[in-house]
Order: sequence, then C-alpha cells, then structure tokens
Amino acid sequence: MSEIRYDVTDGVAVITLDAPERRNALSVEMSRELAEAVRTAEADDTVGAVVVTGGSHFCAGAVRSVLADTGRDPVEDEAYRNLETVYAAFTTIGSIGLPTVAAVRGAAVGAGLNLALATDLRIVSRTARLLPGFAQIGIHPGGGHFTLLNRVAGREAAAALGLFGDEVDGERAVALGMAWAAYDDGDVEAQAMALAARVAKDPALARRTVASFRRETVPGGVPWDVAVELERSPQMWSLRRRHDG
Repeated sequence: MSEIRYDVTDGVAVITLDAPERRNALSVEMSRELAEAVRTAEADDTVGAVVVTGGSHFCAGAVRSVLADTGRDPVEDEAYRNLETVYAAFTTIGSIGLPTVAAVRGAAVGAGLNLALATDLRIVSRTARLLPGFAQIGIHPGGGHFTLLNRVAGREAAAALGLFGDEVDGERAVALGMAWAAYDDGDVEAQAMALAARVAKDPALARRTVASFRRETVPGGVPWDVAVELERSPQMWSLRRRHDG
C-alpha cells in the first residue's frame, strides 16, 4: 500500500507522509513515492502551492536499514542508489517550481528535518521537536544538512544543531528563523493550508514569483541592481496579463 497520500484542495497539493507505525521514517519506496507526488503537483497547471505534512509525527528521518546497508559497503551500487533516493525526497521538493510549505507536528529528525528545511516556509507546532539526530546515532550529517540550516537560521544555529546535536521546539524554531509561525498542535495543518491557499489562487503567478524568490534569496543573495533586472521580466508579464484580463 502507498505510504504517501496526495490530495488537491483549492489549488494546494497536500502531500501527507502516512507511515505512522514508524513515525514516517523514510524508506526507499516511500521516498520514491514522495518525489513522484511532488513532481505530479509540479506537472499540474492548476496547482499553485504544495503543503507537506506527516500528521502527528512529521518525519523520524531515514529508516535504519538504509543507513545500515550503506554502512556495510558505502560504494556498493544498490546501497548508494537507495541513499540517493532518500535524498531525493527532500531535494526534489526543494527544487520544484512551486511555493512549498511544511506543516510540522511531532518530530522532524535527520532526513525529516532536511525535508522540512527544503521547503520555502515552515509552520510548526509549539511542541514540535526539530533535531538533526545524526550525532546521537554516530554518523555525519548528510543531504546538505549544514547548508539547509545555515540558509534558514545562520551559522550559529547550524553549529548548535548540526555540529553539537542540539534540538529546538517550535517556538524556538520561530525565534531562530527556522519557521514562520508556531501554533497549537491541532491548528498547524489548517494554518499551513490557509497560507498556501493565498498564493495558490493564481498558479501561474505563484510559479513565476517563487522562481524570483529562489534566485534572489540564495545564500549571499544577489546585488540589488541584478535583482531589479531579475524581477523586471516577470513583473512586466504580470502587468500585461492584468491589463489583458
């Protein structure tokens, strides 16, 4: 049975990790299904945003068997490709041409934290737990973990979490810039949906706007004069479309 649920409501594709018995830890097959669901959303012109959620447990990282198989022989072809597939669960959502929101309840650990950080915005439960978890099981962070942490919260937070193995709750995550807002547990998905639905009302504009956002907010940003030129073409498109509409 599929461990990913996919629904579209009001132009928002909701992708739900659905393996509660292991707290949504990412298996190879689940990772593949997640990446496919994300690409399905991108290919649908009526979709203007994506929300990723895991219900009461966002994602407990990668299943231990994937890590164990890689540990036995890191360069063995199948093990290498399987770990690559797990990485694709979050690298795909970080690269599609749609605005993305993570609705995080429970714990986001390791690859699960990478998945949350790969989205454009995070809405979290006040009691959510965001932690790398790599040090606790004696392995080096993977999947570009330090880059993702530094991008959203800066070097100090990347050191505290990724290097020293600290963790934060939802309210601390907001204070650090790792999330936009924290709500009571039962309100997280609804708030994430409400936010996503705003931009999803106009899918074509959403796709052009998120492309500009991603270009201009890369680490280090771009010079202001370059940003002016980057934004000129899509803004002219939107003005002409508004005039013609």
